[in-house]
Amino acid sequence: MSASDAGAGAPVTVAYYYRIRWGAQDEFLELFERNHWPLLREQLAAGRFLDVRAYVPRFHGDGRADWTFLVTITYRDWAAVEEHSDAAIAERLFPDRERYATEERRRFELIEAHWDVPLEERPLPR
Repeated sequence: MSASDAGAGAPVTVAYYYRIRWGAQDEFLELFERNHWPLLREQLAAGRFLDVRAYVPRFHGDGRADWTFLVTITYRDWAAVEEHSDAAIAERLFPDRERYATEERRRFELIEAHWDVPLEERPLPR
């Protein structure tokens, strides 16, 4: 998708779905909140992201149970989607690089499946 496809300068929302291994949800969430949320929060403060929200199913076994954790990020525009600034932010926020790398590796070990879905809003008729 190009910038023109997404609407020049229009915000873009992407849904990031995760299915976490059975019994590992709490550990995953702890690692996410300790190591990944600070990166997202920095990008919110910098204006790259307009909104970040996280979701878990309310009840065990909701729907097809394809996902156990969902994050939606609304980017400023398509150019912001294509930026890759996480590494520079992580270097600044996490001086213990070895611990950070170990915990991120563990966080990804807990994921059974992950997929990203750029969403295109469909206006409804009035």
